[in-house]
Amino acid sequence: MNETRRNGEEDMNHIQKKRWEMPDTYVILFLVLILGFIATYLVPSGAFDREMVDGVERVVPDTYQQTEGPALGLMDIFNSIQMGMVQSADIIFLVLFTGGMFEIIERSGALRGVINRAVTITRGNEFWLIAIVSTIFALAGAVGAVANAVIAFVAIGVIIARTLKLDPIIAVAITFGANFVGFSVGFMNPYTVGIAQDIAELPLLSGAGFRFIVFVIILSITIWYIWRYAKKIMADPSKSIIGVYEYSDDEENQLDTPFTIRHKLVLIFVALCLGYFVYASSQLGWTINNMAAFFLIIAIGAGIIAGMRYNTLALTFMEGTKKLVYGALVVGLARAVIVILEDGKTLDSIVYGLSIPLENLSPVFAAIGMFLSNGLLNFLVNSGSGQAMIAMPMLSPLADMIGVTRQVAVQAYQFGDGLTNLIFPTSGILMASLAVANVSWTKWVKWVFPLFLIWFVIAIVTLTVGVLIEWGPF
Repeated sequence: MNETRRNGEEDMNHIQKKRWEMPDTYVILFLVLILGFIATYLVPSGAFDREMVDGVERVVPDTYQQTEGPALGLMDIFNSIQMGMVQSADIIFLVLFTGGMFEIIERSGALRGVINRAVTITRGNEFWLIAIVSTIFALAGAVGAVANAVIAFVAIGVIIARTLKLDPIIAVAITFGANFVGFSVGFMNPYTVGIAQDIAELPLLSGAGFRFIVFVIILSITIWYIWRYAKKIMADPSKSIIGVYEYSDDEENQLDTPFTIRHKLVLIFVALCLGYFVYASSQLGWTINNMAAFFLIIAIGAGIIAGMRYNTLALTFMEGTKKLVYGALVVGLARAVIVILEDGKTLDSIVYGLSIPLENLSPVFAAIGMFLSNGLLNFLVNSGSGQAMIAMPMLSPLADMIGVTRQVAVQAYQFGDGLTNLIFPTSGILMASLAVANVSWTKWVKWVFPLFLIWFVIAIVTLTVGVLIEWGPF
């Protein structure tokens, strides 16, 4: 009798544990979509006037007015999912083609060969490998050389983390995470600070010295945070939040496999292509569609150099895309939240509502308020340049009125745009990067949230100092 009761209690405990299982990323985003739908009934419809300046649409300050908005129905919720997929098709296919491209490169053995060589050289000093890779991606983000393109490089992080017997979180951290260290400060980023300073009528490189100091501080702390976790896993793999990569004896033996001429030719070809890709993205105005198409070229070229037959090349590419379908479609569902708010004519009203409280605050708290409001805005508009177009026309005159320099206003926008990309599931780049490494959003947030809080505190201190020293110009 006691045995039966004990078994029954164990069954009930097992059922209760299942009831409290963390919702899947798709479930979380669908709930956010429902909240967005409800907001279209609670938030008044409204719009700003917009004007075209040098071919770019900008919000005209002080032109917000309430308008008549449509009454959305149940079908609009599901239509927004379809439209979110359609509007995000460029990023979705970029993710899929990235998976196919790196599957071919990895199957060629070239990446494995060069990374094995690097691991062998740094064995016992893995900190330097993590620090160097993180610094490279941080600098790339700071100068605007890599933004959306970081998705393509997460696969390299996966190979590094796998070879070091770490977990997928490290793969995302040393690539995507490090990249957004630079993106959040961006002392020379033309797509964020460049556009924002142009709108605020500031010199392009003004404030770069102070931003560089903040960049070094945030990067140093981030590398320490990543290494602290990596070292913990190396000592005890069970400490991993998501589980370490399985690493067989055969893979261990591969550290001594030859790094052939063919491997080197594949890597030289890929390196030259990616170098041109970064140049074209920053100088030739390549879009995400150009990036995805170029990845097809890289995949085919690498496969040919590696000696793959045409059927093998095609099937290998498709195997790589299959691995990323789950994460690729997450990007479209995240976009659906924006679609429902735009359809309900409430997006501009939310932006306007975020700006009202700032007018009655002291300069320090107003600057922090700008940062917080831009962070919330980034949930809805997670394009750095797009958010600059919406926020800076309002923040610039607001900064003049409340006694905050426009340089501080630019940095408030930049922190708000950059930092929250670490955690917001509406960020297509975040969700795509997690998809490449096969990391769930919930596991990522569990790991990265303490680091996000550290960045958050540094941002507040930076803005406070900026107000107190009247960080200029203007």
